[in-house]
Amino acid sequence: MPRIVVDVMPKPEILDPQGKAIVGTLPRLGFTAFASVRQGKRFELTVDGEVTDEVLKQAREAAETMLSNPVIEDVVNIEVVAD
Repeated sequence: MPRIVVDVMPKPEILDPQGKAIVGTLPRLGFTAFASVRQGKRFELTVDGEVTDEVLKQAREAAETMLSNPVIEDVVNIEVVAD
């Protein structure tokens, strides 16, 4: 069954305390190449049948109204992944 993957990230102007905590921990674990981290969310929507333009439209609407908080988050990617 195909899946639609939706990635949601905090808007750039929104503080990301989880990302800040992660970037503070990375050097202590030996990972020194990273200057910043932003933590987001990933959703996988399994589609029963073919992914049509209408199904993608519904996925985008769901992402913008339910999967993300449009006040503080952006939907940054929607892609179809075939198994």
